[in-house]
Amino acid sequence: MALGVGAGLGSIGAGIGIGFIFGKEIESVARQPEMKSELESIRWLGFALTEAVAFYTFIFGLIAFFLS
Repeated sequence: MALGVGAGLGSIGAGIGIGFIFGKEIESVARQPEMKSELESIRWLGFALTEAVAFYTFIFGLIAFFLS
């Protein structure tokens, strides 16, 4: 049960992080449209790193579930 809660919290945290990443990128492009291409590359890097945390949490939860 505790493993499921931990995996869920990890996924929720990643979802919140992704929301912040895209929200702040939209604000940044609204302020400086000429920086759009540079901000997009930074956004995708942040998205990938944040999503990796959720993926690792999911994999860890599956491993712990099947090994216990």
